[in-house]
Amino acid sequence: MAPSIFCAVSPSRLDSFREMVTKNPTNALAHYGLANEAMKESLYQEAADHYAAYLGTYDDEGNGFGRYAEALAELGRLPEAQQALQSGIAAAHRFGHPSMASELEVRLESLSD
Repeated sequence: MAPSIFCAVSPSRLDSFREMVTKNPTNALAHYGLANEAMKESLYQEAADHYAAYLGTYDDEGNGFGRYAEALAELGRLPEAQQALQSGIAAAHRFGHPSMASELEVRLESLSD
């Protein structure tokens, strides 16, 4: 009789980050990771919630605000997406990232059209 091969199903990255956030809800980077994984699965509300949690406790350099804006735009929440981009632009300038600020400005202009 041939040996039976059992493959343990590993939890998805999304589930792993959910577990991390559940175990340590103050871990800003776990919220960021969960938000990124939620975006990959088109779970925009979950992503927006966790980007907001991340941004509420972490001094982001601009990129997180851009990702948050993307989730908000997918939800049709354009004024909030514009505000997130404005905050990201300010953060990028504050941290000395002019190219990121420029990229976020272009995205802000495209939302304003």
